[in-house]
Amino acid sequence: MKRLIVYFIGVVILATGLTLNTKAGLGVSPIISVAYSFSEIFKLNFGDITLIYYSLFILTEIILHHGNRKQQILDLFQLPFSIVFTRFLNLFTYLIPDYGNSTFLIKLFVLFGAIVLTGIGAATMLNTNLIPNPGDGIVKAIADTIKKDIGFTKNCVDFICLCITVIIGLTLTHSIVGVGLGTVIAMIGVGRVIAVYQSIYKRIIK
Repeated sequence: MKRLIVYFIGVVILATGLTLNTKAGLGVSPIISVAYSFSEIFKLNFGDITLIYYSLFILTEIILHHGNRKQQILDLFQLPFSIVFTRFLNLFTYLIPDYGNSTFLIKLFVLFGAIVLTGIGAATMLNTNLIPNPGDGIVKAIADTIKKDIGFTKNCVDFICLCITVIIGLTLTHSIVGVGLGTVIAMIGVGRVIAVYQSIYKRIIK
């Protein structure tokens, strides 16, 4: 029961952090920048596009976990989670105000909060060893495959997502959509927050 409570808290923190990142007006979180750019370019619901995007992550995880039937079944459980999580994104998108027209200092403050919350939420969910958010599940699956720590792998995955988003924007609109200073800062910051959080967590549980 305690793990479930902590897991739910992690879900709420992560959804809040990702939504704040889109509201800061400095570019969205790299991990969801691809979904965000599609939703903006084609005027589609952000939560629904993110659900499709997460489904692709889940499929990739299943492929990476070939030979591990138990893990592949656990990967499939991320699908119903994705449906619930993306509804949280839609809810927080409605509830959290847009800071796009605020001063640069306020935008930076909101961005800082978004990065910290995203990192803490992601790490909290992963540490419960329950169902990860697909955005973090794909990071863990890749980290396990290449034998690297999660913080480093998170930075690499974010960079790849950033590049894909830039390519999509330039190809479809001849401009960069959803990517800004905040995206670059988040690409570095979230991975570092996760690394620091995990380091502190390991010291506490020893």
